[in-house]
Amino acid sequence: MNSKTTKESYSLLKSLIALALIALCLWAAQWQYDRGVARHARNAMIESNSSRPVANLSSLLSAVDSHEWKPATTTGTFDTSSQILLRNHYSEDGVYGFELLTRFTTTDGKSFWVDCGWVKAGEDATTRPELPDIPAGEVTITGRLRLDSSLPQGSFFAIPASKSDGLVSKANAQSGSSTENFYLDLLNGSQPSLTPAVPAPLPALSDGPHMAYALQWVFFGGLIVYGRYLIRRDVLSSKEL
Repeated sequence: MNSKTTKESYSLLKSLIALALIALCLWAAQWQYDRGVARHARNAMIESNSSRPVANLSSLLSAVDSHEWKPATTTGTFDTSSQILLRNHYSEDGVYGFELLTRFTTTDGKSFWVDCGWVKAGEDATTRPELPDIPAGEVTITGRLRLDSSLPQGSFFAIPASKSDGLVSKANAQSGSSTENFYLDLLNGSQPSLTPAVPAPLPALSDGPHMAYALQWVFFGGLIVYGRYLIRRDVLSSKEL
């Protein structure tokens, strides 16, 4: 293989590498753009649904996915012997604590978890946190409808009925096959004690940096095109000398 052929082969290889990098940049730009569009749509849905008038829970269950975040009201009873503390939750002030879930059964027999808000952790891992008083008997509650798939997964603590028993480790936050495929973020209820001191907040409705990242990847692709042009121009100029 002569010198000219070798140079042409190297030039072709450089062009192929440049094309591959450009394709990678365009793929990354499209990926970030799609993420940005999806996040914007989700934020718009949360903002719209969370501001809707309170509806009866039963009227929303035919299409739970499209009604997520809507305020709903229902009547039933809490089961304080079936409660869960979800770990690694912090208050707005950065204080470590738990999200308290309590099982709720409506008058028509539907059973699901209710997020009763944030509670501060005990002094150490063996100290039971102080839990809010949840009334016994039939109550009416209002909360935001949430999909069960958004319930935090993984390790958690389950609280036994006896306060002297301490915390018992469990394997899955969604134990109990009879629970529905949704839960509620408690907002208030028919008794003052049903208003959480620190209710589950709405997520930050920010579209994030995805669109900026998409433009950044397009810019990187443009730099590769320009860089390849400069290299090619220098090679052609050297041949003319």
